[in-house]
Amino acid sequence: MSLIQQIKDWFRKGGAKLGMVKSLTNITDDNRVSIDPMEYERIKLAKLYYKDDLPKVKYRNSYGEYRQRPLSSLNVTKLASKKLASIIFNEQCSLSLEDETTNEFINEVVKDNKFNMRFEQRLETAIALGGLAARPYVDDNDVIRIAWANADQFYPLRNNTDDISECAFASRTVKTENDRNVYYTLLEFHEWDDAKTYHITNELYRSYQSDVIGEQVALETLYPNLAPELTFTDVITKPLFAYFRTPGANNKNLDSPLGVGIVDNSRNVIDAINRTHDMFVHEVRMGKRRIAVPAEMLKPTGNLYGNEVDDAHPVLFDKDEDVYQGMYGDTDKLSVTDLTSDIRSTQFKESIDYFLREFEQQLGFSSGTFSYDGQGVKTATEVVSENSATYQTRSSYLTQVELFLNQLVNAILEVASVGQFFSDGKPRWTGNVEDVELSVHFDDGVFIDKDKQRADEMQLVAAGIMPKLEYLKRNFGLSEEDAQKWLAQVTNEQPDFSQGSFQEPIDGDSNEV
Repeated sequence: MSLIQQIKDWFRKGGAKLGMVKSLTNITDDNRVSIDPMEYERIKLAKLYYKDDLPKVKYRNSYGEYRQRPLSSLNVTKLASKKLASIIFNEQCSLSLEDETTNEFINEVVKDNKFNMRFEQRLETAIALGGLAARPYVDDNDVIRIAWANADQFYPLRNNTDDISECAFASRTVKTENDRNVYYTLLEFHEWDDAKTYHITNELYRSYQSDVIGEQVALETLYPNLAPELTFTDVITKPLFAYFRTPGANNKNLDSPLGVGIVDNSRNVIDAINRTHDMFVHEVRMGKRRIAVPAEMLKPTGNLYGNEVDDAHPVLFDKDEDVYQGMYGDTDKLSVTDLTSDIRSTQFKESIDYFLREFEQQLGFSSGTFSYDGQGVKTATEVVSENSATYQTRSSYLTQVELFLNQLVNAILEVASVGQFFSDGKPRWTGNVEDVELSVHFDDGVFIDKDKQRADEMQLVAAGIMPKLEYLKRNFGLSEEDAQKWLAQVTNEQPDFSQGSFQEPIDGDSNEV
C-alpha cells in the first residue's frame, strides 16, 4: 500500500470515529432505512439454500473418527422456484396498452431489454427469496434500460405493509487496490419531500471487509459522471421503481412490507429431503460390491512404491479391479467372503416421496409435481384436472406480477417523460401516466386442454359467434397479419361456385359452328 493511500485511510478512519465521515456497518444502520435488520438475515439464509451452499455433513466412521463430506442435496428450492417462474411468466406473455403510441413505445423498451426472458429468470430468484425490484434508467446511448435488484439489494424507507413509496438500492463492486480487495457499495435513495418533489440521492461507501459497508467516500472514486443528488419538482408523480412481493402474508414479521420466500416456511421439510437424499447417495456409494480375499492374493509383482516384491506371486486380477479387498489374518482360515451390503432403495424412495409430497402441499403445488405417483402416462384432461392446486397458486402469483408490471410501466413512462435524463434534453414520451391502462396477457400453457379448446371454439365459429380470424390467433399463435394471410389463402384455394360459372352461353358467344 502506498504512503499516500495509507494517509488517506488514516484520515478517513479518524474522521469516521469523530463523526465527521459517515460510516455504516450494515445498510439498515442508516436512519432512513425503515426495516427490521433480521429480515435480511432471513433473506441471507434463503439465498444460501437457493445457491445450494449448505453446511457439510459431519459423521463418525467405523474407526470412531469424526469426518465430514459435502451434502448431496436435491436443491428443491431452485427446482420449485424455476417451476413456478416458468408457469407464471414466459416468452409467450405480452403487454398491451390502449393508446397505440404508448403501446409501441413500451413494447420497444420490452424488446430492447429482452424483458420476457430476463423477467422469468429474475422471477425465479424472487420466488426463492421473497421479492425483487426493478428500476428504469437511461444509458449513455439514450436508451431506456431496466436495472434489477434482488431481495437483499432492496431496502424500503417510508412504507406501509401494502405499499412501498420510498426505497434504497444497494449495488456492490469489488476492486483490487495495492494487492488487497476493496469493497465499494453504492446506495441509491429514492425519496419524496412531498407529493410533488422527488429526490434521488447517490452515496458511495468503501470497506476492506466484505461484511461491512464502510466509510462514505466521494462518488468520483468510481462514478465520475454520477450526480450526488437529483431533484424533480412537479415532474414525477409516481416512484421510479417497481417492487414485486410474493403473495401471502409475511408471517415472519407482520409489520414488514417484504415478502417471504420458499425457504422461510418450508425449511424443515427441505432439510428432511436433503438429509434423506444425502443418506441414500452415501449408502449407494458405500454399498458398492466388495469381496474380502486373503491379502496374499492381491500381492503385486515388480516394483511397488520403490520396493522390490516377490515375482513368484503374479497379479491375479485386472489392475483396474476395485471389488476385491485384502484382509489380514490366518490364510488357512480366511476365505473369499462377499461383504456387499444391500441398498435400501425402496425405503429411501418412499421416504423421499413422502417428504416431497409434504413440500408440494406447503407450496401449493398439485400432487405429483415433484413426487412420483406411479400412475404412468396421463391424458391432457387428467393433467389439467390434477394441476388445479398449482393453477390456484399460480393465480395468486399472477395478481402480484400484474401489480409489479403496472408499477414498472408507470416508472418507464415517468423516466421517458423527463428530458433531463436524456443527452438532448428532450422527453421520449408525453402524456399523463394516470391515464395509462395496461393489459397483461399470460400464457396458460399446460392448464388448458388445447384439443378441447379448439373443438369448443370451432363450434363457436360454426355458430357465427367467433370470427375465424380470432380463432386462428387464439389456437395457432398467429399474429393478426399472418391470420389474415391464412384466411386469404384459404379463400383463394376454394373452387369457384359463383352463379356465372353455371350460366348458359349468351347469344353470339357460342363457339359452335
